[in-house]
Amino acid sequence: MKHQFWKLSIWKRSVDLATSIYLQTQTFPKEEKYGLTSQIRRAAVSISSNIAEGSSRNTDKHFDHFLTLSKGSLYEVQTQLTIALKLNYISEEKHSILVDELIQISNMIYKFKSNLQL
Repeated sequence: MKHQFWKLSIWKRSVDLATSIYLQTQTFPKEEKYGLTSQIRRAAVSISSNIAEGSSRNTDKHFDHFLTLSKGSLYEVQTQLTIALKLNYISEEKHSILVDELIQISNMIYKFKSNLQL
């Protein structure tokens, strides 16, 4: 395995983000259990999961593809957080903190991708 995902900062921060999302969504209304809560949790988990899966691929080109999927999931989470904010499920402050973390992870993924040998 060329890239050991468990050593990558982007993977570690993505796992921490998913954990934060799980904790934050515990306060969402019960009727959202199979709606927004489920959707945002799956998208948050998908960020680090795609990084891990991509690291197992034989080429940087394949890894790049999975990093692109991670960024897509990251944008899903950002969209879902905005919806949660508009529905008053999360505070402006919490939204800002989580979106800032999403932006930082996105920038890290971009930088990591630029160092791959495609």
